[in-house]
Amino acid sequence: MYRSHTCGELRSQHIGQSVTLSGWVQTIRKFGSITFVDIRDRYGITQVVFNPHLNSALDEQPLGREFVIQVTGKVLERTNKNGKIATGDIEIEVEGYKVLNAAQTPPFTVEEETDGGDELRMKYRYLDLRRPSLKRNLELRYKVNRSVRNYLDSAGFWDIETPYLIKSTPEGARDFVVPSRMNQGQFYALPQSPQTFKQLLMVSGYDKYYQVVKCFRDEDLRADRQPEFTQIDCEMSFVEQDDILNTFEGLFKQVFKDIKGIEMSEDFPRMTWEDAMWHYGNDKPDIRFDMQVQNLKTPLRNTEFQFGNYKDGLAFKVFDDAETILAIAVPGCSEYTRKQTDELTDWVKRPQIGMNGLIFVKYNQDGTLKSSADKFFAEETLKGLADVCGAKPGDLILLLAGAEARTRKAMSELRLEMGNRLKLRNPDVYKPLWVVDFPLFDYDEEEKRYVACHHPFTSPKPEHIEWMNDMSKYADIKANAYDMVLNGTEIGGGSIRIFQRDLQEKMFAALGMSKEESQEKFGFLLGAFEYGAPPHGGIALGFDRLCALLGGQETIRDFIAFPKNNAGRDVMLDAPSAIDEKQMKELGLK
Repeated sequence: MYRSHTCGELRSQHIGQSVTLSGWVQTIRKFGSITFVDIRDRYGITQVVFNPHLNSALDEQPLGREFVIQVTGKVLERTNKNGKIATGDIEIEVEGYKVLNAAQTPPFTVEEETDGGDELRMKYRYLDLRRPSLKRNLELRYKVNRSVRNYLDSAGFWDIETPYLIKSTPEGARDFVVPSRMNQGQFYALPQSPQTFKQLLMVSGYDKYYQVVKCFRDEDLRADRQPEFTQIDCEMSFVEQDDILNTFEGLFKQVFKDIKGIEMSEDFPRMTWEDAMWHYGNDKPDIRFDMQVQNLKTPLRNTEFQFGNYKDGLAFKVFDDAETILAIAVPGCSEYTRKQTDELTDWVKRPQIGMNGLIFVKYNQDGTLKSSADKFFAEETLKGLADVCGAKPGDLILLLAGAEARTRKAMSELRLEMGNRLKLRNPDVYKPLWVVDFPLFDYDEEEKRYVACHHPFTSPKPEHIEWMNDMSKYADIKANAYDMVLNGTEIGGGSIRIFQRDLQEKMFAALGMSKEESQEKFGFLLGAFEYGAPPHGGIALGFDRLCALLGGQETIRDFIAFPKNNAGRDVMLDAPSAIDEKQMKELGLK
């Protein structure tokens, strides 16, 4: 027996017992003839004491950091208790020990505050995973997984596996492809999601399916994206949108109760895609704080306030030529100095934001208004602006003007930046919502054709199905689709699916696919729809993103045991890598 207890198990009630522990050496502290050693395993850390009669053995066979050792001894009450660790009331008086495996000096300190950089720690990921913070992250991931499975099992869902070697299909991101040795010159693709398989399972009569499943997309990486990632993938038959939203709202509430101890009793708010875009500038709004975007130059919103009648008849080309003018009222910032407003102006001029400048209006505590464009506007005009923005004395109004898409994105980023600066985006506050009624199509200006906003299996709203016959209506068709959003991050999305062959063929045609192409790529699905396909829909939740948000972090990498770096490389395995000539020949590759 290597151990009778773990390194995180012993407490005061074990005092006097003889025990055996095994683990890794964390620290060694020598005080004259006595040596204190902290040993660590997955469960915690325990202090062990080498008294004088064993010190000579330590001198002959010194211990080093990360040595794997076994100690036997008696549990004693600790003189200097350590309230920072669970075993801090006791220590082990060592009666015998054994080095199970010596270790080289690690390339960085295996501690919470390590001295290793990202690339070094990823190269030695097996060492990095010994650190308490990463252990906590993987423990949280496991608990979220268990909570999800328990909820879905209780709701009647079956966990059904689907293939990883599939057919490459259009739309979405780039596929990872796998050459076939037995069918040379042909390739499998790794699934971007199990989308068509879960729909086929609905055709097969398995009306509640789920998987916690790996998906693969050959995309450029960022903090919340990896080339292989995990989804909570679900599908249901004989359901409408509300059935799915209610089911997975329940899942979300259960996870928060199990993991964070938070009871979410109220229904999640629902917001249309159009309202999200106009009021927050994006389709994943962070509603932990208000600061809504106001559009000051659009007939769509019937805005009462219009710029015009400039002071002294001066034209203001920035506004006159702008496709749109957007504003936010930032609470309590009217005292911003010139240096601070200049810094904000420089911020919006950065290439990643792309604006030419920023106009600000200070709504002073005494009720007066002072603008960076004072020479153009009378105070009555600025008061009208303040009213439209819902500004109060003490607020700072920020305005951006320009092309609609760029200006909307810039204002969205500026709103979030001000939320960060004012500490309004508290990571311990969770504000979920559903965003619904997305457009069914986007128009791709480069390819001069319509593309699917979600994927080509998403159904139009029932009242818009007849518009599929009229291309001039495509831009107005709403999808029967929905996203779950948490704190400004899209956690997942789904839709009610198309389940009739004729409608699915119309969708493929709208996306520019010929009948021959749609038959070649999706003939198996179209054929299945002719054998009694039920109405169905589903959702896929980003498991890695959910874990990161529950862990109070933005990056998903530290919630994955063995992630890739920003270049999509596994620096520990040195992958991807070349294969030898023999393998190339077997696969029929040059």
